[in-house]
Amino acid sequence: MQACRTASTSFDLQVPGSVYLVDVQEKTAVVHAGKDSTIVLSPTPSNDVNDPLNWSRSRKLLHVTCVMIYTSAIGIGTTVLYSILQPISTDTGIPLATLNAGTGYMFLFLGWGALINQPLALTFGKRGIYLISVLGNTAMCLWTPYIKTEGQWIASKIVQGYLCTPVESLCEVSITDVFFAHERGTYIGMYTLFLFGSNYFAPLIAGFIYDGQGWHWVMYWAAIINFGSLIVLFFLMEETNYVRNTSEATEAVQMSTKVGTEKDEQESTISTPVSSGELTGVPKTYLQRLALFGGRYASNKLLLTMTYRPVILLRFPVIFWAGFQYGTCLVWYNVLNATCSLILSEPPYNFRASFVGLSYIGPLIGMLIGTFYSGWVGDRFAVRYARRTNGVREPEHRLWLMVVSLLLCPASLILWGVGASKGISWVGLVFGMGIISCSTGIGSSLSIGYALDSYKDLSGEVMMAVILVRNTLSFAIGYGITPWLYMGYQNTFISAGFVGLAITMTFLIVIKWGKSWRKASRKKYWEYVATGAHGH
Repeated sequence: MQACRTASTSFDLQVPGSVYLVDVQEKTAVVHAGKDSTIVLSPTPSNDVNDPLNWSRSRKLLHVTCVMIYTSAIGIGTTVLYSILQPISTDTGIPLATLNAGTGYMFLFLGWGALINQPLALTFGKRGIYLISVLGNTAMCLWTPYIKTEGQWIASKIVQGYLCTPVESLCEVSITDVFFAHERGTYIGMYTLFLFGSNYFAPLIAGFIYDGQGWHWVMYWAAIINFGSLIVLFFLMEETNYVRNTSEATEAVQMSTKVGTEKDEQESTISTPVSSGELTGVPKTYLQRLALFGGRYASNKLLLTMTYRPVILLRFPVIFWAGFQYGTCLVWYNVLNATCSLILSEPPYNFRASFVGLSYIGPLIGMLIGTFYSGWVGDRFAVRYARRTNGVREPEHRLWLMVVSLLLCPASLILWGVGASKGISWVGLVFGMGIISCSTGIGSSLSIGYALDSYKDLSGEVMMAVILVRNTLSFAIGYGITPWLYMGYQNTFISAGFVGLAITMTFLIVIKWGKSWRKASRKKYWEYVATGAHGH
């Protein structure tokens, strides 16, 4: 049996990102089996048994678990040394400024390296790129204890940044490969939790390892964690690249006559058959799933196009704003990391390295709350909002959840900075760290989700564009943190609080004008989708 969705709207006038998410008439057969019968699956799964959208729930959860294991391993390997930079400088003679510059270059290449790694993953397969990445990170962690010169340090960080690019821009695409529009927010939130959570967890364990075994073993344990993750991923992580015949963009035209179509001057009815749920084809064997690169998913021409098109996509205001908002969240994370050890290791707190590490429990809890709110709660908010708009979900709907950040962002930064300058109890500072982290989780998760919801069919390139802005901003702020702190903790963080408030408030502008921006970009977007997009 086949079901059809009809729309009285012109294909050319469709706005990218607008999705028919809730069947308000409850007549659509493409629904979430066993769940709310009014939820329309977007994108529509094919009849192929090997389509990742058709995987069983347990198989999807296993895959997302592998993505989180990868994210945690890379996150620990790249950030575990933040709390031990001073011992490294003392032991190697490398100036602290050079050590910090190296981490800055690493973040820069974590973004710009995606212009090479991401097209390769989308063309030849994500699984192989993930495995090479975690193997390379293992090698970089093993190399670090033997570095003796400034040149070696800078080189190691650049190479590590390039090898680890998938953690920034590929994991989000892997999530969209297997989950539908109404589910993505939850798992994007989970990814944000593990990305930032691993960054907070790393210095927590590093302090204890340093106290007991020295800084060399901090890196050895990071290498062990990465190698263990490599073994797990080799046997359990599957390829999710899939060439499908339709796209979320083209399916957007399959909307009921009720959904705002009476405003169209020229009406045309489009009826497209969708999956009946009867799967065909032969499932891949376990050995076939273990292939490092299981196929070819894009032409050489598209491979080349994907290396430069992300830069062009920055012309889309939606994508640039998402990258800027995400980058701003990372700035507050960097400012927190840059000042945490300085503040808590000095009077009146006098924390030793292990206790400074324990203070990151606050940010871990804050990140958990923030990503749960923006992810799980966000998915349900989007569905409820869609019911009020005749079943149509606009990407801007989720952004209303950022109202909470209007309070959390400035309040947390002021609490951290002013509290430190006044010598308040360490409990207040750790609480402030938690709120900063919560606000970071909300802003990051919603920014990523907004960009992906707006231009899902170019998800691989969209994430590259977003990360280019985010990591370039992070790299630049690395040179500005130290001069900024010359103002003193109180003045620095009061100014940071108001800057954070001003930037966060821009989501109101996006809610007002975001759809107009997406509508203005539709001609180029359709052109890009027609000439080739990952997965189609």
